[in-house]
Amino acid sequence: MTAAGSPPESATPIHIDTSKASIARVYDAFLGGKDNYEVDRQVFEGVKQAAPEAADLAWDNREFLIRTIRFLASQTNVRQFLDCGSGLPTAENTHQVAQRLNPEARVVYVDNDPVVLAHGRALLEENEQTHFSPADIFEPRNVLEDPVVNAHLDFSEPIALLQVGTLHHYVGDRDPGEIMREYVEALPSGSFVVLSHFYDPEDDGYYSELARRMDDRFTHSPMGSGKFRTEKQIRGMFPGLEFVDPGLVLCCDWWPDGPRFKKQPEVSNCIVGAVGRKP
Repeated sequence: MTAAGSPPESATPIHIDTSKASIARVYDAFLGGKDNYEVDRQVFEGVKQAAPEAADLAWDNREFLIRTIRFLASQTNVRQFLDCGSGLPTAENTHQVAQRLNPEARVVYVDNDPVVLAHGRALLEENEQTHFSPADIFEPRNVLEDPVVNAHLDFSEPIALLQVGTLHHYVGDRDPGEIMREYVEALPSGSFVVLSHFYDPEDDGYYSELARRMDDRFTHSPMGSGKFRTEKQIRGMFPGLEFVDPGLVLCCDWWPDGPRFKKQPEVSNCIVGAVGRKP
């Protein structure tokens, strides 16, 4: 619930354009959810034509998020989470994972998708430690100066900034590394950045070709975004940060839950993630 005197949250009127694909709803379709429309499922089906196991991209991304939140909530002193591009609620959301390990953990979700905003309003009714902002995550200054963000996060204490599966959907003129530099500069020492991104493994012809086929399907779909970048480009999104072991790796290889008995799907070679710490 929003406390008396706190800034209003998710006050943007809800208008859903079902003629255009939404990043959040497309991810929901990839995860087998029900909060999506035909135009969103068209994106999913198109990418599946390039890679039949395309849904595993979304699952690798989601499971990476869960493991990194568990790590931060249990192994660090971070108790504040700024989740940029939170997407639609599913099992094991950021606030659920963090607050199960630390009930005092505060989470601010940032997303300007109308469907996500509607779900965000529902979250506010059930969890006093969870808040929602409708700012544009690709405009760092707007997020960092947002009244909801500043009312519930203390920028004099470490913060975990999450950009999980977001920057490959940025289609503006800025370099994504510049966007991240603006965020990182605002974070206090001891903060962490969690980031995952579609990956083009240039030195591997087979998986690079797979990545480029999916890139083409994403960018020429009704959603119009989904850029697979190189290792060098993705490393540039961690400016001045120290990588937490094992560094920038395939999402499925970032501290997996136990030994691997099943062969990883081929698309798992096309999404990477890392956790960086600000000294």
